[in-house]
Amino acid sequence: MSTAPGYQSPAVTVASSLPKRPKASSVLIVPVVAADGDGPGDARVVATDLLDAAAVGEIESALRALGAKGGADQVTRVVAPSLRVASVLAVGLGSAREAWTPEAIRRAAGVAARALSGTESVITTLSELDVAAAVEGLILGAYRFTDFRSAKTAPKDAPLQEITALSTAKGAKDLAVRGADVATAVATARDLVNTPPSHLFPAEFARRAKALGESVGLDVEVLDEKALDKGGYGGIVGVGKGSSRPPRLVRLTYKGSGRKRKRVALVGKGITFDTGGISIKPAANMHQMTSDMGGAAAVIATVVLAAKQKVGVDVIATVPMAENMPSSTAQRPGDVLTQYGGITVEVLNTDAEGRLILADGIVRACEDDPDYLIETSTLTGAQTVALGGRTPGVMGSDAFRDRVARLSQQVGENGWPMPLPEELKDDLKSTVADIANVSGSRYAGMLVAGVYLREFVADGVQWAHVDVAGPAYNTGGPWGYTGKGGTGVPVRTMFAAIEDIATNG
Repeated sequence: MSTAPGYQSPAVTVASSLPKRPKASSVLIVPVVAADGDGPGDARVVATDLLDAAAVGEIESALRALGAKGGADQVTRVVAPSLRVASVLAVGLGSAREAWTPEAIRRAAGVAARALSGTESVITTLSELDVAAAVEGLILGAYRFTDFRSAKTAPKDAPLQEITALSTAKGAKDLAVRGADVATAVATARDLVNTPPSHLFPAEFARRAKALGESVGLDVEVLDEKALDKGGYGGIVGVGKGSSRPPRLVRLTYKGSGRKRKRVALVGKGITFDTGGISIKPAANMHQMTSDMGGAAAVIATVVLAAKQKVGVDVIATVPMAENMPSSTAQRPGDVLTQYGGITVEVLNTDAEGRLILADGIVRACEDDPDYLIETSTLTGAQTVALGGRTPGVMGSDAFRDRVARLSQQVGENGWPMPLPEELKDDLKSTVADIANVSGSRYAGMLVAGVYLREFVADGVQWAHVDVAGPAYNTGGPWGYTGKGGTGVPVRTMFAAIEDIATNG
């Protein structure tokens, strides 16, 4: 088990031509398209200057022999002896060039990497179409989580260790570094999500966050249960009361370069395991609640990525961490707690705990006077009912909500803007406190949670809440560059928003 902070990605190099003496075990990955016609053997290698006509002809001849078509995400492995590599993997992009978006390249690279499990070294011409996307897709498609496999069940083959990205694009090396940094951040979030709650509890989560932050020079502050109680963090303390493993609050600060910098606050839900507390969840699929800290994992990975890429804004992450357990000390339905900042809350359902710790985090984050606030969490099962398992719901200030959703779609995480109807606030009225933590209605659960969180955002702060209850954890089969388990969503969405703010204010 690695002790180094963060995921250890394959080494990436950039070359402007095919190596004259590639490793004999290397596999060359080339993009192919479906040519006109419906007959067998329609696949054509995407034309670039990186392969000469003889090499292209050799590959296409082998593809014709196998009847390869070049459809999107289809892979075909052939031998091309003149190229001096172990084999060539053709990955389909479909037929329309206008459909070759960065996400299409990223996904094709991921499909290729998954198809080459056990291959230590790859060379690719996908990078001639988009260097950063190809590198991202290869790293994420090759991702494995094997920390808890014994010698009996661990993979016998080595993971991907080397990527050679072929590109003649200007600035290709910088683009490759960026792609590797982004993919490493996503994979780091995946690692945190995939680590079982027996080994990732609040104190350990805080320790890992601190190590990650300090590895890139961030200022780190960790509040333990005594400091949280003294500081008035009633939401975090209340949720953590039922566990023998007490809560934490981690603050990670990155200071960008340049004058008159914007300030971005990030807040992520860090419930290391969620039983539902006294309002206990059904046993079926409860094991998937190991992912209930996916928002926190993404926030930690994003602020580390911002530091690596030296973005020109200040980024301050506020990450509340707790374990929601039933016990004789747990909070009860009907209890009243005081959130950080003074608002009192009637806890009608202890399984609506994420909004309680997030409210504390949001109020604390707003004390830093940010220009923008992005909060993300695996907050509501209602998100999956409304949008399914791959589409995050984005709520918040209208203009910033739409901006974040648009950027999310551009990077392939596909956030969708959702409303926060004012009338839903009436559903959160309490007879004994300022507000209740749930409504009495079974409808609009995702939106009600967003309305609750809005109560704690300071006036004048543009904010977005990204609900990733489904998208943060893939319970089905692998697809594209996404395997089963933690996905790392929405690291790329938040980083895209941070970069956009640095460029456009």
